[in-house]
Amino acid sequence: MDDVSTLVVNYLPVAIFLAIAAALSVGFILASTLIAPSKPDTEKLSAYECGFNAFDDARMKFDVRFYLVSILFIIFDLEVAFLFPWIFTVAEGNIPAFWSMMAFLGVLTIGFVYEWRRGALEWE
Repeated sequence: MDDVSTLVVNYLPVAIFLAIAAALSVGFILASTLIAPSKPDTEKLSAYECGFNAFDDARMKFDVRFYLVSILFIIFDLEVAFLFPWIFTVAEGNIPAFWSMMAFLGVLTIGFVYEWRRGALEWE
């Protein structure tokens, strides 16, 4: 029985933290529901950043440039995500890590050149 009370005492701060977090979450959701204005108009319901209406057919065709922009985002996102840990290994003198990153950056550069040639960086 002594082990159970020790366990409860050890996890009491965690339980208090979770209770406070849950209470704050519910409180913020209720406050935003009660206080926030809700007057949708045609401007608020119009298309936003996607280029087509939000409530049309899901199978409609749209411009291929959206795909190209997403590929461009993935190129730069992957590059930044892998460059930070790579810096530390190269600083320690790891030569194979240097050349493997050069190969990786070469592949990403090929993707960037593809985007550039396809005209994804030029919007009319």
